Amino acid sequence: MNKLLKDILYRVAIEAVHGSTDIAIGKLDFDSRKIEANDVFIAIRGSISDGHDYIQKAIDLGAKAIICDTFPEQFVSEITYVQVSDTNKALAFMAANYFGNPSEKLKLIGITGTNGKTTIASLLYQLFKKAGFKVGLLSTVKILVDDVEYKATHTTPDSITINHFLNEMINAGVEYCFMEVSSHGIHQKRTEALHFRGGVFTNLSHDHLDYHPTFAEYRDVKKSFFDNLPKTAFAISNIDDKNGAVMLQNTIAQKRTYALKSYADYKAQILENLLSGLLLKIEGNEVWVKLIGVFNAYNLLAIYGTAIELGMDSLETLRLLSELESVSGRFQYIVSDSNITAIVDYAHTPDALENVLKTINEVRTKNEQLITIVGCGGNRDKAKRPIMGGIASDLSNKTILTSDNPRDEDPDVIISEMEAGVLPHNHKKVFAVTDRKQAIKIACQLAQPNDIILIAGKGHETYQEIKGIRTVFDDMKIVKEILDQLHK
Repeated sequence: MNKLLKDILYRVAIEAVHGSTDIAIGKLDFDSRKIEANDVFIAIRGSISDGHDYIQKAIDLGAKAIICDTFPEQFVSEITYVQVSDTNKALAFMAANYFGNPSEKLKLIGITGTNGKTTIASLLYQLFKKAGFKVGLLSTVKILVDDVEYKATHTTPDSITINHFLNEMINAGVEYCFMEVSSHGIHQKRTEALHFRGGVFTNLSHDHLDYHPTFAEYRDVKKSFFDNLPKTAFAISNIDDKNGAVMLQNTIAQKRTYALKSYADYKAQILENLLSGLLLKIEGNEVWVKLIGVFNAYNLLAIYGTAIELGMDSLETLRLLSELESVSGRFQYIVSDSNITAIVDYAHTPDALENVLKTINEVRTKNEQLITIVGCGGNRDKAKRPIMGGIASDLSNKTILTSDNPRDEDPDVIISEMEAGVLPHNHKKVFAVTDRKQAIKIACQLAQPNDIILIAGKGHETYQEIKGIRTVFDDMKIVKEILDQLHK
């Protein structure tokens, strides 16, 4: 069935048109290299390149229509040019229209905040699947269309990808979709034309200040997600976080709160916090869960509140909470034959690293060593490097600073910037080992029975990126192999 350009432009803020919009078009794309005959090319101004520089290339490849914020100096005959105020926003609406606005046909829940997005989205998917529903997931780790899995490339994919997969979900009979919503995704208008049934706020801490010039802008971008929720949606926020109330200030959605410390709509109390799990009291009912740590108590409470807002029975929700399994690379642990515990966690922000280390320290006896391996990514927020070096050395018996994904930077420079945050009295217990595999091996050699090794920063990632090349690297697989070899 042919789609007409004029229909795809519904709700787009158009400033001028050159040519006819009453034309049949192929597909939409913002990558000029993928353009084919009769396609629509949307020129996006990115941080690395400007799509407006590739308009002629797109036409040469067969583009029939061009969406841009500035008209080119010369027009090509028989090509339709549409000038819009914001091509990112135009792309969001065009993609939604192209796929028949699939977000309006299911219950879409967006989860945003610095930490916990992946865990909450993935566990909500798990919980609703266990409850017998067909469910979708759009996360950092993967995209799931009910039982069919696809690889994820961004925390929040581009507008075309989002709507494509939402449409696939509709075709598969999916009722609920849980989606991570990043600050980049909100800022670049990728979620602009989506219809959300609910929004969840986890917490806010130091992250992405390589992209956002200030923390205030980072916070306000997150807040804009809640500002744009419709009256028919709910907005559930962690009121223990100092920015929790800010998120709800201007929203017209139904306001809900959750907390461990403050008065809230959804309240929990930690009765036991062990390496084997948590005993929680949620709204007067006790529930044992397999997840560990205070940060997971918040995640589980957000999941509980979301399920109740979506009409789930409270006792059934608690039963399902008790069955949930931890998410790949999120406080994932093994115990070796020599009784050494190795924990792999995605903690790549100061707040996340501190949470994980405090959690381990809360549940351990202190008769064992805690050895932490941590690095920081290259071409990313440099300000957090000394902070993370300081946190790791403060809260561990031994710390090995190593390479994460150095990308285009010198890993030794990144490590030295992390070392700058180590206080003088902690210097003796900090080592620098640039090679990540070697760092893991040294930690395993240093560990005695009952010791705990934390490998932080990469979590679910199964690669390491150095100078633009990705090589296979899986923290959990490597530590397991080394511990097995040492035991033998």
